[in-house]
Amino acid sequence: MYNIGICDDGENICTSIENMLLRYAKEKTVQIEVQIWNTGEGLRDYLAQGNHLDILFLDIELFKMTGIEVGSYIRNVLDNMGLQIIYISGKASYALQLFKTQPMDFLVKPILQKHIDHAMDMAVKIIKKRNEKFEFRHGKDYYYISMGDIVYFESKAKKIKIVTLQDTYEMYGRLKDIIKELTDDFIMIHQSYVINKEYVLRYTYEMLELVNGTMLTISKVNRKLVRERILKDE
Repeated sequence: MYNIGICDDGENICTSIENMLLRYAKEKTVQIEVQIWNTGEGLRDYLAQGNHLDILFLDIELFKMTGIEVGSYIRNVLDNMGLQIIYISGKASYALQLFKTQPMDFLVKPILQKHIDHAMDMAVKIIKKRNEKFEFRHGKDYYYISMGDIVYFESKAKKIKIVTLQDTYEMYGRLKDIIKELTDDFIMIHQSYVINKEYVLRYTYEMLELVNGTMLTISKVNRKLVRERILKDE
């Protein structure tokens, strides 16, 4: 079951997107539940109460609280990086403003069925990958973490630090062995670091910054690969 939200101040647009989502669900035989808001404040309050959405179609030009402000609230206040945000707008000029809220996609009105189908295919794929588990042992205890929650791994001596937005864990091992168990969202940028590319905020040829503010060095031998992997998914 995928919980999907639509937030747009145009009721006709909401109804149109909902109907396209229902057609998608019927064709793909997936279960969905769709909820609609016409204001950013209403959506914000719903999420603030701890309610869960998997996918959100979010209009940028909302009347008071804009879609960008809602996206910033989701990422920076709720610390929710798992919700797949798909911005919608009548204009195509918001790319730079959207970058910091890590949207999954950006659709320009008028929105057609093929746009919804493509966005949903991508969102479902990402959600499935995020839900895959990474298993490790520390002492006598075994842990299972969703790979989508892991921001990066750091190797120091024989210890591996596993960093999520909420917690940090430790295990013994080697990064070159661990990366074989991970999804293709993970990139080795240095002999000491493996990062989840979904959490990259910005990067240069030599450094990258993750959404939690961590700055990491990209080793010379890995720079070409990192650039190719990140650019491939932009």
